[in-house]
Amino acid sequence: MTTAAAKPGQPSIERVQRRTLTVLSAAQITGGVGVAVGLALSSLVVFHLSGSEAISGLAGTATVLGAAILALPAAKAAGRSGRRAGLGLAYVAALTGCVISVLAISIASWPLLLAGLVLVGGGSAGNLAARYSATDLSPPGHAGRHLSLVVWAATIGSVAGPNLADPADTLGKDLGLVPTAGPFAFAALAFAMALLIVVAGLRPDPLKLARRLSGTAEPAGGKSRTLKDAWGTLRTTPAARAALLAIAVSHTAMVSVMSMTPVHLHHEGAGLRVIGLVLSLHIAGMFMLSPVVGWLADKLGKVPVLVVGMVLLLASAALAGTAGDRVWQITAGLTLLGIGWSCGLVAGSAMLSESVAIERRPAVQGLSDLLMNICGATGTIIAGAIVGALSYGVLGLVVGVMVTVTGVWLAVARHPAPTPSS
Repeated sequence: MTTAAAKPGQPSIERVQRRTLTVLSAAQITGGVGVAVGLALSSLVVFHLSGSEAISGLAGTATVLGAAILALPAAKAAGRSGRRAGLGLAYVAALTGCVISVLAISIASWPLLLAGLVLVGGGSAGNLAARYSATDLSPPGHAGRHLSLVVWAATIGSVAGPNLADPADTLGKDLGLVPTAGPFAFAALAFAMALLIVVAGLRPDPLKLARRLSGTAEPAGGKSRTLKDAWGTLRTTPAARAALLAIAVSHTAMVSVMSMTPVHLHHEGAGLRVIGLVLSLHIAGMFMLSPVVGWLADKLGKVPVLVVGMVLLLASAALAGTAGDRVWQITAGLTLLGIGWSCGLVAGSAMLSESVAIERRPAVQGLSDLLMNICGATGTIIAGAIVGALSYGVLGLVVGVMVTVTGVWLAVARHPAPTPSS
């Protein structure tokens, strides 16, 4: 969108955008802690409660499925009442899910824990939606950079999160909670902080302001764009379709490998601290280089960066899948997995936003996150079955084939430059 001069007595759009990026970044830090703490232990806790490898894979499926389920309600709330309402809904769901998870662990019920993890997925839905909120007031050619700054902010919370699982567990025991319940109680506090930051700080609402600047009317009668509208936009916007595919494949590859890595390392004799370190480096790869990825996407083009991401995902699958019990090789593979995911998410999300007009963005962005997480949830189910019936190495092979096919298609197909559709 183009920036407009502020009215007398009102802050400039550039100043509002700086404040928006600061608030979103702060929410990403605290929300990232909540998501990462839950991810660090969820599959292992479900494994210990159920005694089943296949069921342990459902932990990742539950959180990804939750992110998918909550993507559309959050997007609808944003389309109707602004970004603050959409993000707030997602973080409230995550907070509720953490409370349910603590209860489930206390009574040793893995089905209830899986149900709680579905709601915990709201944290991921909120963090994913925050990246789109960063682009509402971005000037032309800056969507990748602004989006990537908010993604990068999640580095602090997400990298620290897995390493906070052990002390949070110890503190939880000291406070009378059963073992492994403490980290989920800590995650609940993190999501509560993210909720407070968004509700109190995201003023003015960037989406509402962007609509006023573009001359777009507020949704009549409180109604937002529907799922049908989003599908219609994708059918007529080739660049948006290509972006959505790249995002979905990148996320599916990342979640599938990452969700089964803690179980694989556990079977190879690695302890909780080693697993936490590997996941921390993986999450660092996901977020730390995102500003570089965003800058490259704006300067070189989104499609070239997406192709590079697929190459990195292929390399990560090869490294992790052939590592056996070599922790250093798994660590290298998981780090590349995170960087490849970053290329897909940042470049793909910026391409999607630039391809769609402001009044249609919440619906299309919500559909993108829905499909991305459905693909990720399906991937974790298949990943658990593959590892349980065959091996972790076969999982790497399957992921490698998927990203290779996608990368070749992105490289050879013609993708029109993104221009906002009406």
